[in-house]
Amino acid sequence: MSQFFHIHPDNPQGRLISQAVAIVRNGGVIIYPTDSGYAIGCGLGEKKAMDRIISIRRVDKNHNFTLVCKDLSEIANFARVDNSAFRIIRHLTPGPFTFIFKGTKEVPKRVLNDKRRTIGIRVPNNKIALALLEELGEPLMSSSLLLPGDEFAESDPDEMRLRLEKHVDLIIHGGFLGEKPTSVVDFTDGEPVVLRRGEGDTSHFD
Repeated sequence: MSQFFHIHPDNPQGRLISQAVAIVRNGGVIIYPTDSGYAIGCGLGEKKAMDRIISIRRVDKNHNFTLVCKDLSEIANFARVDNSAFRIIRHLTPGPFTFIFKGTKEVPKRVLNDKRRTIGIRVPNNKIALALLEELGEPLMSSSLLLPGDEFAESDPDEMRLRLEKHVDLIIHGGFLGEKPTSVVDFTDGEPVVLRRGEGDTSHFD
């Protein structure tokens, strides 16, 4: 049975944030809010937790996870970001963007795209997510909460509780969040390529 925390979206309670991070550090799987809807995530080094997410979402083992980071300095530890890319993403973070880069040696091989050795990276503009990341001190390995058979990502925490309380360790209720997919920009080959136009304003790349 999972725990269910009501965390204030503007003033996250430190005690609950600390308890949530303890669950992640203990190998747990959590559902938490971001600026692009709810995500399901776990610790970077937790292979069993990653396998549980794959099972919950019923995706294959080549599923592309995203590293959700607290700031740009953390991104540089896990992605190969050149100066021109850094100047661009500095103006777009935090925000509803996912950036694709070549991964560094700090990224577990099982998380990288098999063929291209790439990783998705983002910095969310959500106070609960940022509080979790600050306390954790490393990225959350995450995926959108798109459940099998659903057309849209789950947005109602109470519904998540009904469907997933036996499958995850913690659900954070941070408000009702509608479908808000990130914009995805690929920097793998140097010049940015917009792969998906979502919530983030991609006019900069036109």
